[in-house]
Amino acid sequence: MTRIERFNAAPPALDKSQIEAVPDEWDRSGLPAWAYTSEEQLELERAILFRRHWQLAGHVSNAPEPGDYFCFDVAGERAIIVRGKDNQIRAFHNVCRHRGSRVVVNETGTCGSALVCPFHGWSFNLDGTLRTVVQPRAVPKLDPVEHGLVPVEFEVWHGFVFVRFQPGPQPAVADILARHEAEIALYRSSEAEPIGGSFWSQQIGSNWKCVRDVDNEGYHVPMAHPGLQDLYGHTYFDEPWQDGTTRSFASLRDESIRLWSVRAYNNILPEIDYLPESHRRAWLYIGMFPNLVLYFYPDSMGFYQEYPLATCQTVIRSSSYAIPLSDHGDATFNRRIRASQYLSQRIDSDTSAEDVQLTVWSNEAAHSSGFQGFILSDLEYGVKQYHDQLRAVMPVLRQSEPPESGRLESINNKLLGGQQ
Repeated sequence: MTRIERFNAAPPALDKSQIEAVPDEWDRSGLPAWAYTSEEQLELERAILFRRHWQLAGHVSNAPEPGDYFCFDVAGERAIIVRGKDNQIRAFHNVCRHRGSRVVVNETGTCGSALVCPFHGWSFNLDGTLRTVVQPRAVPKLDPVEHGLVPVEFEVWHGFVFVRFQPGPQPAVADILARHEAEIALYRSSEAEPIGGSFWSQQIGSNWKCVRDVDNEGYHVPMAHPGLQDLYGHTYFDEPWQDGTTRSFASLRDESIRLWSVRAYNNILPEIDYLPESHRRAWLYIGMFPNLVLYFYPDSMGFYQEYPLATCQTVIRSSSYAIPLSDHGDATFNRRIRASQYLSQRIDSDTSAEDVQLTVWSNEAAHSSGFQGFILSDLEYGVKQYHDQLRAVMPVLRQSEPPESGRLESINNKLLGGQQ
């Protein structure tokens, strides 16, 4: 059976009766308030989650030609992803071996045949080896490989480039996402190119975990997201977390559409013949612990993620991609695809603004003396499962009260040892 036959034969949207799988008795209170306000907890998260877990840096199409590069900064780490003369993608720490300056400054760009540090002009080949040293007589003889840029562990999965700054607990990206492999292959994401510019980012006044709390349940969609409710309404379903990933799926509906953008999207969206019928009018989301969502629409695909700057300061970062229009050929079809992409991004933009407001309000609650924990609905079991994953790698979060100042990391390490 082909991939398309498989998904046509078994439409992936789950029936809401599966809510019966949620236990009758479970802790509905969520993380304690101090988890969102503690500076020590944030430092622990930077070390454990953002340096030792896979982070999505971008897509191979963000560096399409030899000499093209893009950068990704998170938790005090700086990566540069560059395409070499041999057309291979490589990842390095964006740290000059001379004095530690950034080797490249811009988020994206083209460096020609070498990466040249803007501080003193030392240069590195596209394979990371040291190329030239300004005033070489002033320094000892340096080995090009030993004193080249420090590699960053990376993996390319269906065109998306993941990096990991330090060795961590997760297996390979392909293993983590293996259960989604056949479905994602339908979208041909390795062939996609950026649309709407390169990367988009926004700073918001919230703890990063508040973003995940909002995003890990669809219970709020009917009330908070009129666009999404118009788009797919009751068909939306969040699957349970499993081995570090989750999946959400919704079929587009045609009835009771109030918003012009959704109505226009439904009318204009063409049939994408390389997708099975079950996915031609559906939106798919794949979440990956700790902070990533990949999305796949009939007209486009992409990702969004968040990472902390401070306890109450978070960056939301995203990018969108699509199969090149030249692959479709028909001019009318291509016009409809472009219009669909504009409309889906407009719907997403409205949804993001609505979620940001919810996130900020949630963050404010953590600082309030009136906050006494969550009361999670069965429809928010995904939030509980996500918190369980956080507690598994940071068991200190099981404590209702914050640890004594200066002891959080040592207590967490002790608790981790007790789990083994």
